[in-house]
Amino acid sequence: MFAQSLLIPAETPLFWVGAFTVASLSLWLLYRLLSGFRIWVLGNGQLLSPKLGKWAVVTGATDGIGKSYAEELARRGFALMLISRSQDRLDDVAKSLEVEYKVQTKTIAVDFGKADIYPKIEAGLAGLEIGVLVNNVGVSYSYPEYYLHIPDLDNFITNMINVNMTSVCQVSFASVLNKGVILNISSASGMYPVPLLTVYSATKAFVDFFSRGLQEEYRRQGIIIQSVLPFFVATKMTRIRKPTLDKPTPERYVAAELSTVGLQSQTNGYFPHAVMGWVTTRLVPSSIVIFLGARMNRLQRTGYLKRRKLREQKNGASFKSE
Repeated sequence: MFAQSLLIPAETPLFWVGAFTVASLSLWLLYRLLSGFRIWVLGNGQLLSPKLGKWAVVTGATDGIGKSYAEELARRGFALMLISRSQDRLDDVAKSLEVEYKVQTKTIAVDFGKADIYPKIEAGLAGLEIGVLVNNVGVSYSYPEYYLHIPDLDNFITNMINVNMTSVCQVSFASVLNKGVILNISSASGMYPVPLLTVYSATKAFVDFFSRGLQEEYRRQGIIIQSVLPFFVATKMTRIRKPTLDKPTPERYVAAELSTVGLQSQTNGYFPHAVMGWVTTRLVPSSIVIFLGARMNRLQRTGYLKRRKLREQKNGASFKSE
């Protein structure tokens, strides 16, 4: 009886604490559901149009995600400036866009692994009314490998930094948007360290941080800068040939990603990828994500090296028989 008499005065405050907690959680859940519905169902697909500026600039535009961005932006009526390494492939993509979507195109052929290409890019972009810039060009490992075992490590580091990091900074500077949208294509590998792809992972983390910092610097000027962090997409870079729900085609990924522009400054771009991103950053401890990533890449490394050894043995046998 004495204990009960002590609890009675505490009942009312505890009731209101519980009610406040339940109400707060309910409102938070409702907000998250409405935000998710706004982003992933309604989208913001009408934002990207030539009203932002006549031209869209896409780097790494001849294959994979970059080519799909070029096609989707051309479908929306943008004239396209395509920037990539191979002039022949640039000409092929430019011609197909002109025929399919009846848009104007220009091309600049440069090797983003070089540091002296940016005056050429700046000259090519001079005078263009640029509404959208897609910094897509990127390079990854040929296979997962331990850092000190990477072949030709010095050149590997220089090339990856030039392609994955310097290009984002320099092309953003050369484009000089007064309004419009910059989409910087990072990677889910930049959301946490990925062992045996460590340099790639670190460069993509730079792209993410760089993008989010610039967004805060320039949002008051009406410039939208978005960090895009896809998981696996069925492209030549990932060597995924058969698309699945969680590994979409570049076309499917780009169509989904563009609907998030203006709604998320940092996005995985595609609803299944957003779920994967939430799970791996909010539910699973980072130490487990890093461990599982390392395990997966060690297995891929072992498989690659075995296949390479078999090829070398086969080629050696063929050479001897000749």
